Formats: sequence, C-alpha cells, structure tokens
Amino acid sequence: MSAASYTRRRAKRPVTPARDFPYYAGDPVQISGQGWLVIMVALAAAFVQLELLPLKTFPLNFIPALIFTGLPLLALMAVTGWRAPALFRPFGLKGFLASLGFALLTIACSMIVGLVVSQFMDLAPNTSVADLAAASAMDLVLFLARTFIQLIGEELITILPLLAVLWLCVSQFGLSRRSALVIAFIVSTLLFAALHLPTYDWNVVQCLATIGTARIVLTLAYVVTRNLWVSATAHIANDWSLFLMSFIGGHLPIGTEPT
Repeated sequence: MSAASYTRRRAKRPVTPARDFPYYAGDPVQISGQGWLVIMVALAAAFVQLELLPLKTFPLNFIPALIFTGLPLLALMAVTGWRAPALFRPFGLKGFLASLGFALLTIACSMIVGLVVSQFMDLAPNTSVADLAAASAMDLVLFLARTFIQLIGEELITILPLLAVLWLCVSQFGLSRRSALVIAFIVSTLLFAALHLPTYDWNVVQCLATIGTARIVLTLAYVVTRNLWVSATAHIANDWSLFLMSFIGGHLPIGTEPT
C-alpha cells in the first residue's frame, strides 16, 4: 500500500469528539430541575450527617463516610433511571499518572498560597490530622481507609454542584457553555471552601485562600479529563501525603492543609 493511499484511508476515519460534561445537556440523560434539587438535598443531608453523627470509633466511624459518599450517588442514579454514574470513566495508567501530576500541583499551589497567608495571620490546624502524630500504625491504616471513602464523597460534593450550576446557567439562563462553566467553577470552589470552615476553626481567609486554591487544581483535574476517578485519586494522593507527613514527622509544613 502506498503512503498516499494509507494517508487517505486514515483521513476518512471519523474523529471521535471529546466527551462533554455529563447531564447538563442530555448526555447520557437530561436531569430536570426537580432531579437536581433531589441531588442537592442528598448532598446537604450527606454533609450534615458527616458532621453530626456521633460515631467516632471503629468500626462505626466508617458509617458516616459511607453515607457521605453513597447517598449522593444513590440520588444521582435514582434521578437518571438507575444508570451507572457518568461521572466516572475508565481509569488506567494514563489517568493514574495524571492524578499524581494534579496532586503534586495541588500541594505546590496550596503551599505557596499558605506560606503567603501565614505571613499575615495564624493558620488554624486540622486537629484530626495533628492527632496522627500519636497514632499507631493500625490507627493510620484505618484512618486512610476511611478517608479514602470520604474523599470520593468530597469530589461528589464539589463536582455535582458544578454540573448543576452548569445546567442552570445553560438551560435556564441561556448563557454560553464557557460562561456557565466559569460561574459553575467559582460557585463549586466557594462551596467547597465553605464546607471546610468547621474543620479550620471558621477561618474564612484560610479556607478561601488555601483550601480554595487546592480545590481549583482538583476541579481542573475533572474539567480536563471529565473523569471523577482522576480528580478523586489526585485528592486522595494530596491528602494522604499530608497525613503520612504528620504521622512520620509529627507536623505539617506551614501552609499545607488536607482538603
């Protein structure tokens, strides 16, 4: 076969378009306003029980984490005809390497911002992470297992509102996809930062600056790949590295906080 013939054959092959964000425009199914409301209520209920259920010891402390992650997924499946969640795509070596890259970028960006903020104000510690300095190896393993589940839930509590705002702005307000995505990005970042206020002693500046910066990078991981496994794995790698630093060294570098 000649090179010219081979080139023509390749040129005729259809190019598969990059997959768009799910749900906001009918792919794979359209979620109605009522459906999005059900999802938002499920997210709110999941967060409230995570904060308030008095289950702090093993194995009961796994229950809030499981509800936190499972309830929003259950609501999403219920309003989409019990389809598998389209937030997740196949996750191989390329996705894993992308996750590690985004995790490193998250740590670097939040550390830089945290160092700057720490020059002007005291930063509140994450007490649950500080306690790891005195934990046993088994305590650490159980903590990592529980946070693995919970951090996937934290991605859901960010990305589902992002998609909801995207749907609202495009289908209800008639905005362009690009403008809607910018608004959805900002709203979901502010929401994520606000949810961390109880963890960081209601320090608004700290949560907006350091947690918000980390969230921007993690959301970019989803926006770029359209795969929640990538952003969730980046989130887990980011936080687990800080947990291990605290366990081994007894403290975290200034300006770094788990998200």
